[in-house]
Amino acid sequence: MPRTDKTLFEQLQMSDTEISQRMALLELSQNDLNLLSQQKTLIENNIDQIVEEFYQRQTAIDEIALLIGDADTLSRLNAAQRHYIIDLFSGQYGHDYVNNRLRIGMIHKRIGVEPKLYLSAVKSLKELISATLSKEIQKSQVLDATLNALDKLLYFDITLVFDTYIDCLIGEVEAAKQRAEDYASSLEVTVAERTKQLEEQTKHDPLTNLYNQGFMQEIFKKELALAQRHNTPLTLLYFDVDDFKQINDLHGHLKGDEVLKFIGQVLLHTIRDSDLPCRCGGDEFCVILPDCSLDDAQTVCQKITDKFSQEYPDFSISIGLAQTGPNQYSDAATLINEADQKMYQAKSSNGIQVQS
Repeated sequence: MPRTDKTLFEQLQMSDTEISQRMALLELSQNDLNLLSQQKTLIENNIDQIVEEFYQRQTAIDEIALLIGDADTLSRLNAAQRHYIIDLFSGQYGHDYVNNRLRIGMIHKRIGVEPKLYLSAVKSLKELISATLSKEIQKSQVLDATLNALDKLLYFDITLVFDTYIDCLIGEVEAAKQRAEDYASSLEVTVAERTKQLEEQTKHDPLTNLYNQGFMQEIFKKELALAQRHNTPLTLLYFDVDDFKQINDLHGHLKGDEVLKFIGQVLLHTIRDSDLPCRCGGDEFCVILPDCSLDDAQTVCQKITDKFSQEYPDFSISIGLAQTGPNQYSDAATLINEADQKMYQAKSSNGIQVQS
């Protein structure tokens, strides 16, 4: 059941037994309660004076005056205080009485009344009621017993008020703890996402969005080991842009960057998902082609060169191909060197060339 569907009495798991135990601890007997109820008419006849003097004392305290704030609030407090005082002498101290006292604690906490101010107010109220009783009750024995009973009942009220006051504090602590845990969880997610982003950034070349040379060296060894484990061929495609320095000199570096970005887009949209395109530095690129022979790699090269020549008919690229496996496997450095040498052989002829 939602918390808002329960009374404070139910939320704090109060019971008749709990009420009786509290009264017993304070030695608040049925005889005491009967004595108080006998003075109900007396209190009702003097209630206006008691409440008026009570709030004269309270509003003289700056902290309390600031909490009250305005005449309308003071008027509502006057009415509530009348009910509170009369309830002390009502003769009814069951569920409703206890629940009303619990609500007082909740309200005082919510509006910011500190415990010291509440206890000060109880002391002041006790003095005013005691003065009224002393003036009206002639028999000293009855008066002493009634004042003693009032003292016990006010202590009983205080225990109830502080129960909800403390419960509210615990609720605030739990809510703050939950907010902190939620924030920590969201922060962990944010940090994890940011860490992942940073890790991805360290793997990629910012201009072309291809893998960078550092990550290529790392992944190349893993792919070679995987190819050897599965006894499959692996081909390395290595190329650069012919006379790239001249492109920069004649057309400017922005044009040069445009060409490099275009190559990056071509590779990302042409090769298989399992292939690994890398920018090796400057205008040099390579593509690691797992489970791919030289013949299959020629098809990949054809797609790349076709798109490049369509976009830049006045420029050319030279491609070198080197295969390892499935019978014998080279290491990464050897395969890169072989593909690089093939690329330079391709440059011996003009225009776009592929050498394997």
